[in-house]
Order: sequence, then C-alpha cells, then structure tokens
Amino acid sequence: MKSSRLVTILLLLQTRGRMTAAELARELEVSVRTVYRDVEALAAAGVPLYGDAGHRGGYRLLDGYRTRLTGLSSTEAEALFLSGIPGPAAELGLGQALSAAQLKLRAALPPELRAQADRMRDRFHLDAPGWYARNTAVPFLPRVADAVWRGRVLEVRYRRWREPTDVERRLRPYGLVLKAGRWYLVAAPAADPEQPPRTYRVDQVLGLAVTDEECAPPPGFDLAAHWERAQEDFRTRLYRGQAEVRLSPRGVTRLNADDAAAVAAGGVPDPERRGWTRAVLPVESPEHAVAVYLALGTDIEVLGPPELRTLIADTATAVAERYAPRRADPRTTHPEPGADAAVAERYAPRRADPRTTHPEPGADGRPDASIPAGQDCSPLL
Repeated sequence: MKSSRLVTILLLLQTRGRMTAAELARELEVSVRTVYRDVEALAAAGVPLYGDAGHRGGYRLLDGYRTRLTGLSSTEAEALFLSGIPGPAAELGLGQALSAAQLKLRAALPPELRAQADRMRDRFHLDAPGWYARNTAVPFLPRVADAVWRGRVLEVRYRRWREPTDVERRLRPYGLVLKAGRWYLVAAPAADPEQPPRTYRVDQVLGLAVTDEECAPPPGFDLAAHWERAQEDFRTRLYRGQAEVRLSPRGVTRLNADDAAAVAAGGVPDPERRGWTRAVLPVESPEHAVAVYLALGTDIEVLGPPELRTLIADTATAVAERYAPRRADPRTTHPEPGADAAVAERYAPRRADPRTTHPEPGADGRPDASIPAGQDCSPLL
C-alpha cells in the first residue's frame, strides 16, 4: 500500500541518512519512477525532504527532523517476538539482554498487541539443529562474538580435517553465521586482508586470544551475500561427478535434499519402468555414492557411469555372499540357494544367449538400457 511505503521511506531516510532513488527502489521492491512519485507526495504533505543531484546525491531529511510514525502493527509485533531466538542468543552471551528487551517491548505495547505477541511466543518454538545433531559445546563463541562486535584481530589455534590438523591462525573476523545449529566464523587472514575470507567452525577452535589490533570488513562486504556464494562454491567442490539413475516413487521420497533438488530440476519419467523416474544426481565420490545408493535398496538403479555401476554390483554381491546361508553338505556339487539378493541380481551382468549375438531381454522383457561402455565417468575421484 502507498501509505505504508511512504512511512517506510521516512524511516529509511531517518535511520540511514542520504539514500538515492535507486537504493530506495531496491529496499521497497518498486520501480524508481514509483519512488519519484512517493517523494513528491511526501514533499507535498510538508515533510522537509530534499534531493541533491550529482554522483554523491540522493534524498535526505532536514537535519533534526524526526518522525513519530513508529507504531508497530500486530504482525510486526508478532514477528519481533518470533525473531528472538533464546538458544543462539544465550550462546552469544546475550540471553539476559534478549529477555530484558522482550520485557521492555511487551510493556510498551498496547494490550491487544501484547496479547497477540504472547500468543505467538507461546505457540511457536524454533529448534534449528537437525534431529541427529549433537549439542556440541562452543566455549569460545562469546569471545569470538565480542571480537566480531568490536572489530579485533583474533589469534586462534584451530583443528581442521586435513594434515596437519592443528594449526595457528591470525584472523580478521568479518561476521558470524548460524547454520543448522552450528556457528561459523567468516574471517580473512590478518597478514593479507586482500585474500578472500574463509569459513571456520567455531566449535573447532582449540585456543583463542583477542588482540588489541583493530580491523573491519572491507567496504561493501555483505555477509549474507558472501555466505550464499560460499555455500554454492562448497557444493561445486563437493560434488565432483554425476550418476544417471532410475528411481521408484518411494525412492524419490527417500532422497537427501541435494538429490531431491536434482530430481525436481531435471527428472523425467523412465521409459522402461512405469512410474519410475530417471535423473542425473550429483556425486561426491564413488565410495560415498555406493553407501548412499545401497541404502535405498531396490528403490534405485544406477545406470551409469559403468565404473560406479560395477562398484555397486561388486559391493552388493559381497554383502549377499556374507549373509548367504551356510551350506548343509560340503560334499554336494550344487550349493543351496542363498537368501534373496535382489540388489546383486539387479547389477549382475546380463547373460548372453550362445545361439544369438543379441543380449537377453531384462526382467521386464525389454533390452538392458545400460550406458555405453565408452562413456567417460570422470571426474569421479
């Protein structure tokens, strides 16, 4: 609504100072032309708002002007109480401050808004970590957070996954991120702040010293935008290959988030099995893919690359042999049949008919649709 947009422009200029029409348009998610019309409406209403031309120009309010249009709507009051997450605030050492702020906010609200805010707090609870995540102690988090607030260089002893595992680093902290219940520090090397910032798990900090050396993020650094780019880069480096698969309807529902996204983006109906889906899934490594795909049992079949299909077949055969019943008579020529080895049979090579050069049809009466043997499966490292 236009009235709400006008109030937002006033509050933005009051809190941020000078802003260009383009900046206001991005904040309001409207066109620049709409911002021009809104500014004209504010000026016509007597708001002391001025526009400066030029490269460093923009709109600003007359010095000292303050609007009193700061009342909260019911949904805004509910959102404020919902955003007060007690767990992370307590980890940062701000638990008592958050409680005090909520108490003051609640006391300042009119009775009807107070009741709605209390109902939001009573009926919604956020538990960010996953079901099987352990509550890992983060003893250095308050001190790391303090260094981030005050802009101080950190000297840390850090444990990483590769050798040498324990290293010492001097870091310029740029920000903290809470992801799936874990805290991450975004920081650049203190010796060379021109290098791109890296990500450190705060629970892997073994020792910490906060120095008196001041630091600040580079101009224009956006923590949220950097985190999005870092996640995309991580996925790119993590998934080094691809696998073509067919999935049953139940198999699609059992996929992890990344594989499910790949199926949603590029999955097509399988031409050989009614109701099944054919898709290309990202692969971290052959060994990891074997563990993930065997967990889906007969709800998935890997069609390529051939090397991955062979690795799964060998693994499934070894598992079936390990759990096969013991032979009753070691002198017998024909061993007793083992337990059901459906997965091993699915990946077993098709038998050739000596009377014909054509391969035998598959279990569903159609020729086997395997990937050509010459297909390159790289980069499955």
